[in-house]
Amino acid sequence: MVNSTHVSYFILSAFFHTGVFKYLFFTIVMCLYVCIIGANVLLIVVICVNRSLHEPMYLFLCSLFVNELCGSTGLFPSLLVQVLSDIHTVSAPFCFLQVFSVYTYGNVQFYNLAIMSYDRYLAICHPLHYNTRMTSNKAAMFITLTWVFPFLNVVIMISLSASLQLCGNIINKVYCDNFPIVKLACSDTTVNNVDGLVYLFTVIVALIILTFYSYMRILRVCFSGSKQTRQKALSTCTPHLVSLLNFSFGALFEIIQSRFDMSGAPNMLRIFLSLYFITFQPLFNPLIYGLNLTKIRIICKSLLFGKM
Repeated sequence: MVNSTHVSYFILSAFFHTGVFKYLFFTIVMCLYVCIIGANVLLIVVICVNRSLHEPMYLFLCSLFVNELCGSTGLFPSLLVQVLSDIHTVSAPFCFLQVFSVYTYGNVQFYNLAIMSYDRYLAICHPLHYNTRMTSNKAAMFITLTWVFPFLNVVIMISLSASLQLCGNIINKVYCDNFPIVKLACSDTTVNNVDGLVYLFTVIVALIILTFYSYMRILRVCFSGSKQTRQKALSTCTPHLVSLLNFSFGALFEIIQSRFDMSGAPNMLRIFLSLYFITFQPLFNPLIYGLNLTKIRIICKSLLFGKM
């Protein structure tokens, strides 16, 4: 039996020997990280610098892009080091720091997407009252809550996990994850499980209901409204809905990967599924919003290619 105070490092066992191909994988991961940083920083700068974009919808988008920078930075530097390394170990403090980064990213992303769906609901279903119901101060308050609540939840979760007595130090993933650490425990994990279930059936379910309700009302307006109303709803809601579905599927893949025995699946497939929601979402969102939202697209084109 190994006490948690004696676990100074964890072994990431999902990595496998790639020989000289590790340099190819390193280059691919590095290019992906650079693209994520470039795309998200570009849109953050565009929104912050242009006063015409200082509206609630774009402020929520800015929060979304900042979160994607934080989440990808919590994963990619470590992943790059591990790809080149022959011994895939990570110190316990850094492992919990990575858990904090990844889980904060996932939670903030979910909060952000839920608030954005509510914002679109107000804009489309109550256009005459939108400016009074969604002021800049209210948007700032929503953004603050979007970061504070997940932060507190993840801090509590990690505090509970760090206090467990562990019977091993092998994590069958390419990055540190909370649930595999909890499964290593040889002490009682009831409090951890209750904390997770309470959070799931209160906050997460509430956000799902808010998102579902918002889109049901938006769809109702689309089917009963004029052609112009439908076009406006589709132009602003399509990027958000696609982003929401992409993140939801990615998160579902990760939950299945963590909670169920996937040892029968190919190793590359398991790695892909576990990385999908934190690697492709930060690259996908800037593209989908940058290409579909007219104001952002025009400003980005003028910045990148000059005024036509």
